[in-house]
Amino acid sequence: MDVKDKACIEECPVDCIYEGKRSLYIHPDECVDCGACEPVCPVEAIYYEDDVPEQWSEYYKANVEFFDDLGSPGGAAKMGEIQKDHPIIATLPLQVHEA
Repeated sequence: MDVKDKACIEECPVDCIYEGKRSLYIHPDECVDCGACEPVCPVEAIYYEDDVPEQWSEYYKANVEFFDDLGSPGGAAKMGEIQKDHPIIATLPLQVHEA
């Protein structure tokens, strides 16, 4: 959250990583679990579904629910930046990350 490096977007072979205002979201139905995005994430925020640490479970829930209204567009590139975030993300204080 609040770090949108986008290296993961470039690595994703199926274009399933969508950009919200403050966070990137991986579409759970479009992702093929190839793992290409995981090693390039600078903040180590990408996990396989069964490996999400308990402390990040609310973020996982927010990621899945982000697509409740959006559905399955079939590719993030054609959507561009989506001008919203899941309410859990939107209400959190801005996080400043060191470069």
